[in-house]
Amino acid sequence: MMALLQRVRSARVEVAGQVIGAIDAGLLVLLCVERGDTAAVGDQMLAKILKLRIFSDNAGKMNHSVQDMDGQGHPGGLLLISQFTLAADTSGGNRPGFTGASPPDEGRRWFDYVVAQARKTHSLVQTGEFGADMQVHLVNDGPVTIPLRMSV
Repeated sequence: MMALLQRVRSARVEVAGQVIGAIDAGLLVLLCVERGDTAAVGDQMLAKILKLRIFSDNAGKMNHSVQDMDGQGHPGGLLLISQFTLAADTSGGNRPGFTGASPPDEGRRWFDYVVAQARKTHSLVQTGEFGADMQVHLVNDGPVTIPLRMSV
C-alpha cells in the first residue's frame, strides 16, 4: 500500500462539479492499494498516517500528528482519496503501466476498509469516490508532502 500525504490548510474533492468531501486544516491522503495488500497492511498504513508528526508546534517543529494537530487535543481533518496511479511503473517507455495496483474489486475492498477503520479512530474523515473522475483542490501547507509505503 502506498500513500502520498499532503499537509493542507484546506482540501476538497469534487465529482461532476459537486463537492463530495472537504476538510479544513489536516491531511489530504492519496491512497493506492497494491496487489497482495491485506488488512494488516491497511492497519499499519492508517496507524502511520494518524501518528506521523508533521504538524508544527509553537516553536515551528514538526511535533504534532493529525490526531492532535494543535497540541491541545484538537484533531485535523483527514481526506482520503483512492489513487491507483501511485503504482505507476515508468521504467519502460513513456506510457506508465499499472500492473502493481490491485484490481478494482480488491482496491475498493481495502480502500473501504481503511476508511472504515479511520472513521472508528478519527472524528474528521472525508473521502472521494472510488473509481470516479475526481477533481481535487488543496492548499498545501508548507508545502509538506510525505510519501509512505507499507507492505506485507
